[in-house]
Amino acid sequence: MKKIDKLILKSFWGPFVLTLGVVIFIFLMRLLMFYIDEFVSKDLDLATFGRLLFYFALLTIPTALPLAVLLSSLMTFGNLGEFFELTAMKSAGISLTRAMRPLLLAAVIISGFSFWFNNSVSPWANLKGYSLLYDIKTAKATLNLKEGIFYNDLPGYSIKVDRKEKDGRTLRGLVIYKHSTSGIETGNREIILADSGRMYTDKDRSYLVFELFNGNDYQEYNDNSSVNYASNPSAKGGPFVRNGFRDYRLVISLESFGIKRTDENQFQYHEYMKDLSELKTLTDSLRKDFKNTSLSIASTSRQYYNYQFKNDPVGSAKPVREGKWVDSLLRKQKVRTPELAQTALSQAQNILSYTSSNITYLAEKQKTVWRYQLETHHKFTQAISVFVMFLIGASMGAIIKKGGFGLPVLVSIVFFIFLYVLTLTGDKYAKDGLLWVPAGAWMANLVLFPVGLYLMRQARHDSRLFDKDVYIIAWERLKKKWQSARSKPTVQTGQPAEML
Repeated sequence: MKKIDKLILKSFWGPFVLTLGVVIFIFLMRLLMFYIDEFVSKDLDLATFGRLLFYFALLTIPTALPLAVLLSSLMTFGNLGEFFELTAMKSAGISLTRAMRPLLLAAVIISGFSFWFNNSVSPWANLKGYSLLYDIKTAKATLNLKEGIFYNDLPGYSIKVDRKEKDGRTLRGLVIYKHSTSGIETGNREIILADSGRMYTDKDRSYLVFELFNGNDYQEYNDNSSVNYASNPSAKGGPFVRNGFRDYRLVISLESFGIKRTDENQFQYHEYMKDLSELKTLTDSLRKDFKNTSLSIASTSRQYYNYQFKNDPVGSAKPVREGKWVDSLLRKQKVRTPELAQTALSQAQNILSYTSSNITYLAEKQKTVWRYQLETHHKFTQAISVFVMFLIGASMGAIIKKGGFGLPVLVSIVFFIFLYVLTLTGDKYAKDGLLWVPAGAWMANLVLFPVGLYLMRQARHDSRLFDKDVYIIAWERLKKKWQSARSKPTVQTGQPAEML
């Protein structure tokens, strides 16, 4: 490796790693902002929260790689152009394409890494990340007693406090209903009233403890559990007992709280959880299923039709021949018109309902096939977009000749947003069947690749594409031409030729 290659690669890897980290951080902040309520209310431990961020950081790498390559290559050649190092290379006989060769090799390696990552790591990270996120979203919120409102998330208990002190543990005016586990039809059989109390959890956070002071425990024992007091309020209950206390400890299990992991196999149906071979196998199976379902609809729809002059199913009768005699026979039959019209309307409605439901069913099956096909193509498109972004970034840097985090960042963000919008648009059209799936998947790369080639050509010819002076001079020339065209005398009809 020559010194010039080392110089360019050294200038490239620093901004690349920094940009990749910044983009991953931005995407993680987007995740936190979207699910902030879920994370705060569930009292997650640091290990669970760290695992979630790790999985989603892995998921953002394929999206962040094109932007990182774009910005770092633009900054590399922008710095070389700003300090006239590109000019020195060209004066020494080193062309721009030769100077881009080490970064071109690096872009190819990063593209290969992106394809491997999409095919091997992303399905695993999707499965782990989204299954953990689902468990966090479905977990119960932490215990949060509000003043004057009954809290019912503890199984078997309804708790209300009149006032909470600033420490969050001391409570005033407690009302606790203990619901019987035998069924809701027995009603509230036990009520605890206390003037004050304290609330805390044990060391393992497995149990919630209420220390109640100066209160009463009211219990009604049910001698006949078969009596439904909700439907028969006049039914007599069992003996009534009231127990007064100065200090009473109520221990409630927190087993229903916290995160309960769901079987990850329940999430493997999604196309994001599959690698390339699995996507290909499932796509073929879905195509066959769609084809078989489409063919079976024609045979099953015959039950909604009534046929006159059916052939004998045994085959003993001769087949009915077409002819005018069929119409004459129909005219001889005495059919009540209202009944015939009602029967025809009913059959038409049944056929319409059957057809509409099957159209919807087949459309959903077809969209599933398109989704799996789209994900198969994205294994390749995200890798190729890294190479396309390198062409644009390196060429733009050589043309702009500005380094740092100023103008290069702005230009990179514009092109990345353009890539992102084209990708989303192509995916939407492909999933809705408005565009051929390969065309929708590759639309962003097909649009931006010619742009990269054009910018590369302009950079090789030292184009001043982004110089302000070029456009000012062109505008002044255009204004002069316009003014000169307006100042020319016009030929008026009816005047002698000698006056012209």
